[in-house]
Amino acid sequence: RVLGVVAVYRSAGFIQAQTPETRDVLVFEEGASHIGERGGISHFGFRLVDPADISAAIASVERAGGRVLRHGEFVPGEPYVFFADPDGYEVELWYELPTPVDPPRIEPLGVGRS
Repeated sequence: RVLGVVAVYRSAGFIQAQTPETRDVLVFEEGASHIGERGGISHFGFRLVDPADISAAIASVERAGGRVLRHGEFVPGEPYVFFADPDGYEVELWYELPTPVDPPRIEPLGVGRS
C-alpha cells in the first residue's frame, strides 16, 4: 500500500494504484528520458463510469475549444481520449473495466419518471 491505495496493475516501470471503494486512480510511471529531472504532473485523467460516454465527452471537449490529441481503445471495450484543453494542458478521459477494488455501481432509481 502506498498512501492508502492498492496496486491494481503493475509492470516494469509502471504501477496503477486505486483507493479501495472508489474510482480514484493514480498512475506512477518511470521514464528513462526524465531521469535526473525534477518530477511533476504530465497530465490529468478522469475515469468514466460508462464507455458510451466517450463520444459525448469528445464533442464537449471540441465545443469548449479543446483539441483531440489521441483517441482509441487501450484494449477492446476500454476507450480513451487524450486532449489538450484551451490552455494547452493535456487531459485524459478513459473507461476501464471494473477492478476488484471498485465500489459497486449505483444505478439511478428513476424516481419521478413514468
